[in-house]
Amino acid sequence: MHERALTREELGGLPKDVVESPLFSPDLAPVPAERRTWTTYNFAALWISMAHCIPTYMYAGGLIAVGMNWWQALLTILLGNLIVLAPILLNAHPGTKYGIPFPVLARASFGTVGANVPAMLRALVACGWFGIQTYIGGEAVKTFVVALWPAFGELGGSASVAGLSASSALTFLVFWSLNLWIVYRGMNAVRVFENWAAPLVLVLALVLLLWAWNAAGGFGPMLDQPSKFEDFGAFWTVFVPSLTAMVGFWATLSLNIPDFTRYGRGQKEQVWGQVLGLPTTMVVFSAMGVLITSASHAILVGADPAKLWDPVFLLSQLTSSSAPAGMEAPMIESGFVRGLVAAIALFGVGVATVSVNIAANVVSPANDFANLAPRFISFRTGGLITGLLGIAMMPWKLMASAGDYIFTWLVGYSALLGPIAGIMIVDYWVLRRRELDVAELYRPKGKHAGVRWSAIAALVVGVAPNVPGFAKTAGWLERVPAWCEAVYPYAWFSGFAIAAVVYGLLARADAPRSVEARA
Repeated sequence: MHERALTREELGGLPKDVVESPLFSPDLAPVPAERRTWTTYNFAALWISMAHCIPTYMYAGGLIAVGMNWWQALLTILLGNLIVLAPILLNAHPGTKYGIPFPVLARASFGTVGANVPAMLRALVACGWFGIQTYIGGEAVKTFVVALWPAFGELGGSASVAGLSASSALTFLVFWSLNLWIVYRGMNAVRVFENWAAPLVLVLALVLLLWAWNAAGGFGPMLDQPSKFEDFGAFWTVFVPSLTAMVGFWATLSLNIPDFTRYGRGQKEQVWGQVLGLPTTMVVFSAMGVLITSASHAILVGADPAKLWDPVFLLSQLTSSSAPAGMEAPMIESGFVRGLVAAIALFGVGVATVSVNIAANVVSPANDFANLAPRFISFRTGGLITGLLGIAMMPWKLMASAGDYIFTWLVGYSALLGPIAGIMIVDYWVLRRRELDVAELYRPKGKHAGVRWSAIAALVVGVAPNVPGFAKTAGWLERVPAWCEAVYPYAWFSGFAIAAVVYGLLARADAPRSVEARA
């Protein structure tokens, strides 16, 4: 079916009753054609800047820590990103076609009131991620300040704030403020920042890779390290939840990608930009992490192997005025050069962390919170709410270990987001055949009014089978039925499939109300 041309109403000249609707606001309105300026490069740069982050770098390390060799880890990462690319592209389409953000699109399947359920679930996950990235950025700032000014680490003595030392709390708040300052500049500032951040972070990572290779005289012993799994069965038990975790890594963006593609010039630009930007960058950057860490094993022979997966730790050793573990002298003798390298490294880590944090973890929840009360909560206010909840979730506890990070956090929230993706894709592509009446998405008494209970029921049914397995993994329950433990590693996949099927069946029974007449 050919896509119909967008009407004047859908491009911003909406009927008076829609513009005056409590569900309408400038932040949630369809983006006019003249403001849809994002090109293929903009979308590729968006993904490059988001993928070039410390959690991506450390994810491969987490897979190797649980027993994989380097190529098994990279294969898992590649497959996971190719899988999650599919729902990303499917949910990106309505954003580009109609210029609407994720919470408005969700009104088509969940109803104008019911859409707050998936929006809030997505927003809370983003708040957790915002806190994690801000904590990482704050610790990076602290690390480099301590390398140049050791007394800073003792600031406040033994005093702590919610489990953080005074120095960590201070740098956390500094980094937190920087993120929100950029958000308050608006979406165009986000686009400009992502454009120049993407190539800069890649260049700095390449410099670190070349340094490690030169200092170690090669790429070290890790590439020769065999897998710890004795047979395929043992590998499969770790591979499946690790693959689910990799899908879960970007399961958030698979829902709210319309928040970005609504600014795209066309479908071709957003599709090629994302295809070129996501899977390639994730694999290449993860491979760089493997190579740098492997070389670091040969350079810092006395260091804790687990810390070698943290690029901030490596850079702190490089810029330290004292000799690192296993070495007789500082890695850089000159204080001036050490300070210059520390400043450049801090800037690179800061740019990498801020870029992914704003794009992946602020834009969506800001829109989602605005959707709760469009007349009272603006995009900027939603960003502030995101920041405050990010602090309240105490992200330093979510990063306590590789197991907590991968199997509890990533797999756990994928059980919530997979069913939402399944419902939205079936609604738009199967039931509505890509046709939406945009004005109706803003009318509180229109055809999407209230709660679409078929979607809520499908969401509950899709999430339910994974709840016991999550509770056991998180340590809340000691024992659960065997089938629950068997299902949980497939959380995103099982939730997606179950919810998609259930919603498809229930929504067809509700066809006169849930599906617009086809053009």
